[in-house]
Amino acid sequence: MLNVVSFGEFLGLMLVTVILLSLGLTGALRHYALKNSLIDVPNARSSHSVPTPRGGGVAIVVSFLVVLPLFALAGLATWHQVWGLLGAGALIAIVGFLDDHGHIAARWRLLAHFISAVWALFWMGGLPSISVFGVSLDIGWIGHILAALYLVWMLNLYNFMDGIDGLAGIEAVTATLGACLVYWLTGTDSLVWTPLLLAAAVLGFFCWNFPPAKIFMGDAGSGFLGIILGILSLQAAWSDPRMLWVWLILLGVFIVDATFTLVRRLMRGDKVYEAHRSHGYQFASRQFGKHLPVTLAVGAINLFWLLPLALSVVLLRVDGAVALILAYLPLIALAYKFRSGELERPDGC
Repeated sequence: MLNVVSFGEFLGLMLVTVILLSLGLTGALRHYALKNSLIDVPNARSSHSVPTPRGGGVAIVVSFLVVLPLFALAGLATWHQVWGLLGAGALIAIVGFLDDHGHIAARWRLLAHFISAVWALFWMGGLPSISVFGVSLDIGWIGHILAALYLVWMLNLYNFMDGIDGLAGIEAVTATLGACLVYWLTGTDSLVWTPLLLAAAVLGFFCWNFPPAKIFMGDAGSGFLGIILGILSLQAAWSDPRMLWVWLILLGVFIVDATFTLVRRLMRGDKVYEAHRSHGYQFASRQFGKHLPVTLAVGAINLFWLLPLALSVVLLRVDGAVALILAYLPLIALAYKFRSGELERPDGC
């Protein structure tokens, strides 16, 4: 076991190392993308106007997965947690990387998504019991199926929401650091370290992706973040069922916009697997004429609206389902205001 002094030194060294590793790797990946013409060229469905290298999210993947076993060796994570994150995250990143370099049919990508979800659930023991309006629910194998669907949806919605500069990065950083604050204030320190590691890995990439972005994340990074955040939320729920509500609240902007958009497109009969730019954040970025105001607004919503409500679940013992409804109502109003899921007009608005 690490003593107090060596623990602080170890943690600080690891986090700085991860940030610098992610920062350096992103720069190297940008050079690689430029050299090999891995460029995202704007088209009618793009939210950007300048050709930009893609695939920088691999830096997040490598920085996180390389250091994660060291956290287990130091006693900051269990090996069950590590194996679940390593296997699921690596498979999704590999599939995303291959898709970034060419094209993988949707059915094969979806198969990989479910394999990753099942792998993660195997190592964490499935879905823990959850509390809904004060009633504790343990729904057995049905819960495991729902948990797999949840992880696959988290993976895909994160991919859908990675469409403007800095958005996926600021969502991941604010959500993970928000969760760390919740864990620290409630004395569940054992849960802090893995999301803190993920935040460090994202921060290095974020320096390159902050608007105007010098490199995009790509499917390897966005899919990886989606499933890792989903796994972290379920792992936390095994420690305290209220933590699942905390994560669902913290990730509310992405969950509401992606779900609202998907439902509208399904009702209209659209092919939901095809690229589009009808998410609320995409309409908002076109309305403001740039990405930065939207990215900063999402960060502000996460910090000043969603985080306090997440804290209320554990500090004030507000029912998680009630807090989630309160958190989501303004987000649904924003999704409606910014026309999430509507058809784009011929003038591009």
